[in-house]
Amino acid sequence: MTEKKGVLYMANKKDVSRRDFLKVAGVATGSVIGGGLIGGLIGYNVKKPNGQTGGKHDGHGGDEFVSPTGRMFFVNNADFQTLSAATERIFPKDDLGPGAIELRVPYFIDNQLAGSYGNNTKEYMQGPFAEGTPTQGYQGHLNRADIFLRGIRAIQQVAKKEHDSTFNKLEDEQKDVLLTKFQKGEVAIPGVDSSYFFKLLRTATLNGAYADPIYAGNANMDGWRMKGFPGHQMTFKNEIEDDTFHDMEPASIASMNH
Repeated sequence: MTEKKGVLYMANKKDVSRRDFLKVAGVATGSVIGGGLIGGLIGYNVKKPNGQTGGKHDGHGGDEFVSPTGRMFFVNNADFQTLSAATERIFPKDDLGPGAIELRVPYFIDNQLAGSYGNNTKEYMQGPFAEGTPTQGYQGHLNRADIFLRGIRAIQQVAKKEHDSTFNKLEDEQKDVLLTKFQKGEVAIPGVDSSYFFKLLRTATLNGAYADPIYAGNANMDGWRMKGFPGHQMTFKNEIEDDTFHDMEPASIASMNH
């Protein structure tokens, strides 16, 4: 992994474009929905602009709808602004498409932290809390919501100490240097290694960029468009036996309602 502008561009001895990164990133858009990050907040009544849920669908994309985008976890504006700025450096806007903020990734993360993902509801969280090996993963007592809060506030503290500024007001290069310290585990966060927090933040950012918009991220399905992913089509019966490549308008789960 190299440190080009953010901290997420993978290459061998040289930097690569985000287009290359999107191709080799460890998150497959089609499998994001099955991961542990998504699923705690599916009970929304997602509506179209006309107020109707769902509608007629011919098996292809293009239906418009409004996803839930209100904040549910971060009550402090400074915390949310820091989260937003950090995700934007991890997934920045460029000539290929929108960045994390335009994709509403911060709202996706906020909503997930307010649910079972943030509370580790489906995981065993009782002691003893002995330090585990790298292959065992996190073994501490903090849930993800606690880790994110402590990590976000540690970012703020480092920005204040080193630059006498808030993180979101730093230059991009300064933000990247600061985030790299977290990636390398060089920042002390009570109860958790900063590299683990950064790993959670990076994974959540990518999930928010590529998850179904019903979960509040991937605004306008533009994350899918950048990868040419068709989303959740009702059927491929008209294309399955055709040797011609079909560039489909992506479809959300919400478009399947009737």
